[in-house]
Amino acid sequence: MFILLMLFLFKYVDDLIGKGFEWYVILELMYYASAANVSMALPLSILLSSIMTFGTLGENYELVAIKSAGISLQKAMMPLLIVIIFLAISSFIFSDYMLPKANLKFGSLLWDIRNKKLSFLIKEGVFNNSIPGYSIRVDKKNDDGALHNVMIYDHTGNSGIAKIIVAKEGMMSKDDNHLVLKLRDGVRYEESSGKSSSYNPRQELTRMRFKETDQKFDISSFKMSRTDEEGFRGNTQMLNLKGLTKKKDSLSRELDSINKFAALNVSSYYKQNNYTKGYTKVVAKPKDIKGEIVNTIPGNQKLMVLQSALDQANSVMQTTAGRMTDHADRVKNIIKVEIEYQKKFTLAASCLLLFFIGAPLGAIIRKGGLGLPVVVAIVFFLIYHIIATVAEKSATQGSLTPFFGMWLAIIILSPLGAFLTYKATVDSALFDVNYFKQVVVNFFKRFKKKNSPVKI
Repeated sequence: MFILLMLFLFKYVDDLIGKGFEWYVILELMYYASAANVSMALPLSILLSSIMTFGTLGENYELVAIKSAGISLQKAMMPLLIVIIFLAISSFIFSDYMLPKANLKFGSLLWDIRNKKLSFLIKEGVFNNSIPGYSIRVDKKNDDGALHNVMIYDHTGNSGIAKIIVAKEGMMSKDDNHLVLKLRDGVRYEESSGKSSSYNPRQELTRMRFKETDQKFDISSFKMSRTDEEGFRGNTQMLNLKGLTKKKDSLSRELDSINKFAALNVSSYYKQNNYTKGYTKVVAKPKDIKGEIVNTIPGNQKLMVLQSALDQANSVMQTTAGRMTDHADRVKNIIKVEIEYQKKFTLAASCLLLFFIGAPLGAIIRKGGLGLPVVVAIVFFLIYHIIATVAEKSATQGSLTPFFGMWLAIIILSPLGAFLTYKATVDSALFDVNYFKQVVVNFFKRFKKKNSPVKI
């Protein structure tokens, strides 16, 4: 979890630095991010801990003592299996009840943090444009807030010509929503058009000297305002199983409405007129058309008919283009809902799967601690994570069904867990370096003996 939180900070460091957040705001964000990272941290920790546990037992020959007492490896794994089943059930409850609320808090807080402006900071000799409509520059700034040689460009006017304020000294103070600059010994320059109501190319320059004046700036946008969480509640990641089912039904109903409306709209271009249906008993015989249908149109009407057909075809294309985009968006949203629905169950299943991979691996490699078990755990978890990620993206794009895409990694690695359990049960030397070394030595000995000359 610590490593995942560090990756989270590296990812969002640009949104956190320079905005003047309190320490508890960042701590709250990391707390919600840790809840969102449980789906990756929990399976990896179960895999690593099971390898370390059974590796330590094998390294200290405790598994040998257990087996010599007539207790099989499966029976020795049973107490830990009960613990893992309890963790799997807890992870399912967590992903269905707590994780949607944590994602809601995390999403709304991260939205507020990203939309908060950088903290207002005046640097010496540099124009500061943080306050909208103003550019402020000072030559020197003291620690007590005193400013020297202040220059302010005011761009808030409608004429597009900036007003300029120059002062020798100033004092900076702030309240909740405003920044106040008390300026002394300065001049205010302002340009305006002529007094004549008609066009006048001449402009007026107004210069006002002052001994002391106050300039107030609105800095309420620099404070972080918390957004109402209800606006994020409809997001797929912030719903439980009941909410996901309801959202899928709503999206399916909307998709059916779109399909029916599009079919009715487009079918009007293809159906024949039947205004006389029910008002006449004349039955027209079907006409057999040979060759191209265009040739049956009279020559003086052919151009008009072709133009009308082209216009209708363009109308159908324009009508269906917007409908197809809307249809694709609805289908993608339904797929995302189905994927999120399956994620509630795959977290619990992955805990069980990685335990059945980690425990036999630890019994086979017979190494404890944080050395070889960490390497082996990372390798197998990367295999699981890569398969799961690729399958999820394929399901999102529609190449795989959401159910098969989310369960593909578990389906592929389940035989591996059964194979490793069997090998650990029969005391296989699957990862014994000395065993493979001896196999290679014996192979070369046989090869050398086979190719050696025969003495007569």
